[in-house]
Amino acid sequence: MRYLFGCLTMAVATSLLARPAAPALDKAAQRWVESTLGRMTLDEKIGQLIVPAFSSTYLSTDSDEFDRLAKLAREVQVGGFIMFGGTEPAPNVVLNPTYGTVILGQPLAAASILNRLQDLAKLPLLNAADFESGAGFRLAGATAFPREMAFGAANDERLTFEAGRIAAQESRTLGIHVDFAPVVDVNNNPRNPVINTRSFGEDPTRVGALAAAYVRGLVSGGAIATLKHFPGHGDTAVDTHLGLATIPYAKERLAQIELPPFKAAIAAGAEAVMVAHIALPEIDPAPGTPATLSQPIVSGLLRHDLAFNGLVYTDSMEMQGVAKQFSPGEAAVRAVQAGNDFVLHSPDERAAVEGLRKAVNSGAISRARLDESVTRILQTKARLNLYRSRRVDVEAVPTVVGTRAHAAVADEISRKSMTLIKDDRHEVPLTLPKESHVLYLSVLDYPGGWRIAAPSRTFLPELRKRWPSVTAVELSDHSTPNELDLLRATTARYDAIVASVFVRAASGSGRMDLPPALVQLLRDVATSTASRKQPFVTVLFGNPYTAMTLSDLPALLLTYDFYDRAESSAVHALTGETPITGHLPIALPGLYPLGHGLDRPTKPVL
Repeated sequence: MRYLFGCLTMAVATSLLARPAAPALDKAAQRWVESTLGRMTLDEKIGQLIVPAFSSTYLSTDSDEFDRLAKLAREVQVGGFIMFGGTEPAPNVVLNPTYGTVILGQPLAAASILNRLQDLAKLPLLNAADFESGAGFRLAGATAFPREMAFGAANDERLTFEAGRIAAQESRTLGIHVDFAPVVDVNNNPRNPVINTRSFGEDPTRVGALAAAYVRGLVSGGAIATLKHFPGHGDTAVDTHLGLATIPYAKERLAQIELPPFKAAIAAGAEAVMVAHIALPEIDPAPGTPATLSQPIVSGLLRHDLAFNGLVYTDSMEMQGVAKQFSPGEAAVRAVQAGNDFVLHSPDERAAVEGLRKAVNSGAISRARLDESVTRILQTKARLNLYRSRRVDVEAVPTVVGTRAHAAVADEISRKSMTLIKDDRHEVPLTLPKESHVLYLSVLDYPGGWRIAAPSRTFLPELRKRWPSVTAVELSDHSTPNELDLLRATTARYDAIVASVFVRAASGSGRMDLPPALVQLLRDVATSTASRKQPFVTVLFGNPYTAMTLSDLPALLLTYDFYDRAESSAVHALTGETPITGHLPIALPGLYPLGHGLDRPTKPVL
């Protein structure tokens, strides 16, 4: 009885926060939706539920890959595409497996490919991209904002709104209509290997407020915001790219932690939700059933309890949380039966279509259920005016994407996110004569996979602008004991030591820690520099929970990010050229509480 009362209370409360009604279609748009739906064949309707992927590197129209995409647009009549960056082949070798395969795409190539696919499609395509930190997340030269946890540390709703608006503006200029952002997961598990810095933080109220601000920005820029990963992927220690994670909580707990950010962002105008490949046995006891394929979760918790009437996407169906258990056809059928509108990134689109066709013909999926999703998809396309104009102006891309004004907003967020959690020797900001000899340690979790942004490529030259005499050493899990001992023996030669620690919580890697030998090295350096009164400061890039294993170090600055912007901001913060004002959006258990941070003003110019 108590459980029932809790569910009813949540249903009543969330109904008050239901997504505001989408703008009504004008008469012409409504006529287009109705007439289009009335003319569509079964196969055309099924095609609208399929969202394949493509890479945004240069692609000739006269190529096998474009032929594949063209057939999906023209023959399968898919509802849209998801755009990724690109990949390069790498040798699968032992001993030195350091080659990266992931690369960024190109804005002009992306817009060109999307225009060509729009020309081939009978109905306008509704295209999406994982622009979690802006278009620069996938495209070189586009604006790349810091990771969401940096937004949490900066805690500025105005800047968060601006970031959403800019992301939307660049998206629409490229031909992307749906941003798979923001991530509204509450990251309250320090061992989360897949969300981590992708989350605004661990406080549900602040996550909801920042997510709502970002959604309002996306909406103002004309893009569709997609909340992910429903019903909350923050409290798991399993990467769903590799396996099925389990959230062992009932609705009462979800109502306190996981769902408030979804409710706040839906109320702010989010028109889409992405469902996660996580099992919630307290809500759907069917063994091994991910939320993506669960009717009690998608149709029950999301559609009914949260009164969400917008688009629902599955997470990528290529992820092992689903692909290990279900064939592409079965997975697609179960996804639609659960209440999803789109089957995203199936490992076999034609098998997914065939599975759906058989399900509709057999009655396993009713035609009314199919029409429900197709109508919602067509209405969204009409609301975006795609039935009148579906192409973009490629010539406009360089005037909108990656401008200095957009970069200035990203810079401000990055600067405000820098968080000094420890400064026992009062050495931040660093005050060293220009002629000082500085030892710089670039400390990596492992050397492979850094194809997009080589660690320290900005930090090191920025450091040398201030102190020309810098000796730089890169360390990783490949560093030998002899190399580490040699380094220990040479540290006394320098006037100061600066270490940058790069630890990823990268999807699909299965890793998120600094190797023990490197942790011990940094601890030894801390001990030896203390006896010599030698300045020693450490900057953490990526996984902020790494600080929990480095608590013996005298000074720790968190950035929550990688890439050039974070490295530049960190140098400016360490040298006192910009103030340090960030505060922890997460707790570091056993070390510092949520909200902790040491403020530092700008160093006076003498």
